[in-house]
Amino acid sequence: MTKKELVSSIAKKAGLSLKDANIALNAFISSFGEAMKKGQRLQLPSMGTFKVEKRSARVVRNPRTGAKLNVPAKKVVKFKAAPALLKELK
Repeated sequence: MTKKELVSSIAKKAGLSLKDANIALNAFISSFGEAMKKGQRLQLPSMGTFKVEKRSARVVRNPRTGAKLNVPAKKVVKFKAAPALLKELK
C-alpha cells in the first residue's frame, strides 16, 4: 500500500477529505519520528509496539572477498505485533 492509498483509505473510513486525511497522516508520521528519536516506545493496542534498540558495533566478513568490515553501532526500530493483529492475519 502506498501513502496515497493509505490516505485515501483513512479519508474513506473516517469520513474526512483527502486533504484532512493527509494532514492527519503526516502529523502521525511526524509524532512517530519524534518519539523514536527520543527513544520512546509507541504502543498501538490493535497493531503492536515500536521501540528503539541499540545495535552494538561488530565485525562482519564480505562473503565474496573474505575481507573483514567494521560495522559501527547504531539505533534500530523494532516492531512486535499485537495479538489482535496476528489474529487478523490468520
